[in-house]
Amino acid sequence: QVQLVESGGGLVQAGGSLRLSCAASGSIFSFNRMAWYRQAPGKQRELVAVITSRGSTNYTDSVKGRFTISRDNAKNTVYLQMNSLKPEDTAVYYCYTGPVLVSWGQGTQVTVSS
Repeated sequence: QVQLVESGGGLVQAGGSLRLSCAASGSIFSFNRMAWYRQAPGKQRELVAVITSRGSTNYTDSVKGRFTISRDNAKNTVYLQMNSLKPEDTAVYYCYTGPVLVSWGQGTQVTVSS
């Protein structure tokens, strides 16, 4: 199974930026799709951004133009650069890999104050 370890969450004021990182173990990384999900209190987990093994990306509408997902296959790491953060971006952010050996990270808290 692939292990995913997230880092980079924290508290930031509205309009600020954060960069999340997700380090993956195992050689499957470069072949797998990577994604970031988030879950706010009382809400369902939602897909934020996805990047394929070839580098194609897709974003949920609410973060388009503000968030950027990228990956470094040499470092087995995927990133989520989050700019112009809003209070509604507050959530626990989870890293995901699949469809081979589907795995989730433990989550990292992002809190945006108004």
